[in-house]
Amino acid sequence: MHLARFPRLRFAHLPTPIEPMENLSRLLGGPKLWIKRDDCTGLATGGNKTRKLEYLLGDAIEKKADVLITQGATQSNHARQTAAIAARMGMACEILLENRTGSKDRDYLVSGNVIMDRLFGARLRDYPAGTDMNAAMQTVAEELKAEGKRPYVIPGGGSNAIGALGYVGCALEILTQASDLGLKLDHVVHATGSTGTQAGLVAGFAGARTGIPVYGVSVRAPRPAQEANVYKLVEATAEHLGIKGAIGKEAVVANSDYVGDGYGVPTEGMYEAMRLFARTEGLVLDPVYTGKGAAGLIDLCRKGHFKSSDNVLFIHTGGQVGLFGYTGPFDDMLSRRNDAAG
Repeated sequence: MHLARFPRLRFAHLPTPIEPMENLSRLLGGPKLWIKRDDCTGLATGGNKTRKLEYLLGDAIEKKADVLITQGATQSNHARQTAAIAARMGMACEILLENRTGSKDRDYLVSGNVIMDRLFGARLRDYPAGTDMNAAMQTVAEELKAEGKRPYVIPGGGSNAIGALGYVGCALEILTQASDLGLKLDHVVHATGSTGTQAGLVAGFAGARTGIPVYGVSVRAPRPAQEANVYKLVEATAEHLGIKGAIGKEAVVANSDYVGDGYGVPTEGMYEAMRLFARTEGLVLDPVYTGKGAAGLIDLCRKGHFKSSDNVLFIHTGGQVGLFGYTGPFDDMLSRRNDAAG
């Protein structure tokens, strides 16, 4: 896995820390919980997309692009980080935002990630839920080409074989850190959405024959669709790495029991997970990805999915900025919880 073969810009703050979550581990009665702080990658408050963008921007610069195009949900963390790196590189940026939740809440539509997109100077285009966003990006790309621009299209979440290299690298980084800590990892758990993070981790851990399973907690698609989408990208990433056919379907696990009513729609389990992480470890999760991923982690611990002696690493993929797009729902949740406690 000689990643230096691939074009890459280096702007992430790496390696990100691995920290124990001793208070939460005690509260749940085991296993031994750890957290990988990929919310600390540095770009525009950090998050998992920064690792992917290092490789995507390396490819974009090699192809002499002068404008980036990408898409995501209204409160897209990926859009924020893409807008930020475009500003840093002196490139124009076109962000296509899909209102997947159908929300009309002002904070959701203009605060959080959206205000940061604007702060970084990106041009925003809004689309209703259900839009074919890939087709919409191609339309924008053709418009820009007609104007003499050189657009570079980045898929939602930065999730293609190039972007996934960032999480192949993360897997290797985790192995080095675990070795330095004398930490035997038994499981890696994270929230999975656009598939690039999970595909990269699986390609890294399984491709290196580590024996460390990756457990994805889906935030959007039903299990069969999510696992199929992840494995499709695992295959493409493995081929890109030169290890085509080295990873079987059994390496991909995505549990969709914690999605609730849909992508970006809060759940009670998510609220509880965010409270527990905040009040036991002083850690802030986000309401779309890590909140639901942590809800899955907590429920699996309670159900005895892990041995009490296991070391389980939860990957914090960032996204806390999105919390400010959910002020109304969180005010209601905290009021209910405080009333119940009183």
